[in-house]
Amino acid sequence: MQFFIDTANLNEIREAYDLGVLDGVTTNPSLMAKEGIKGHANVLAHYKAICDIVDDNVSAEVIATDYEGMIKEGKELAKIDDKIVVKIPMIKDGVKAIKYFSNEGIRTNCTLIFSAGQALLAAKAGASYVSPFIGRLDDISHDGLSLIEQIVQIYDNYGFDTEVLAASVRHSMHLIQCAEIGADVVTCPFKVITGLLNHPLTDKGLEQFLADHKKANS
Repeated sequence: MQFFIDTANLNEIREAYDLGVLDGVTTNPSLMAKEGIKGHANVLAHYKAICDIVDDNVSAEVIATDYEGMIKEGKELAKIDDKIVVKIPMIKDGVKAIKYFSNEGIRTNCTLIFSAGQALLAAKAGASYVSPFIGRLDDISHDGLSLIEQIVQIYDNYGFDTEVLAASVRHSMHLIQCAEIGADVVTCPFKVITGLLNHPLTDKGLEQFLADHKKANS
């Protein structure tokens, strides 16, 4: 499973990269705004700064919702760095744009996936990734993890190359469950990844080891 961090914070990205487990970054306009990144030129420069930290896979989202606008913005984003994956919304013109970018050899991440039908359309159009939002589905009393499982099965049935990128992951158990059902990628806040480090028996065991070492060497 690949680990992506869902943020535009450069310090968090560096920390995640230094941990040695980071495979990519996903961003969106809300995350950019949270970091105070304003203005088109500054946003593009920030994407480049992210690309300079990580090895690959930086999802950069278009703002346009019409076909021509998405093509124009997507081309501009793709020129920033070879690591850029153009993030496209799951709408009719978005599917058309994904097909265009696929034909041009430009990677895409189809975002705002909430059904298996949407994921099937995105894969047919040639999306590199689809991003089902499991946490948001859970919020409205739908089973987000079941959707991941369903998409994985459909893609396996037909040998689609599109990878399942589980998004809106809220906690470490979400991450583990996504791994169990075969999601290719998970994107989440850094604290969800570091949450995997924690177990009370690890803390207790380490405390005992250190205490025994101190006794043996005092």
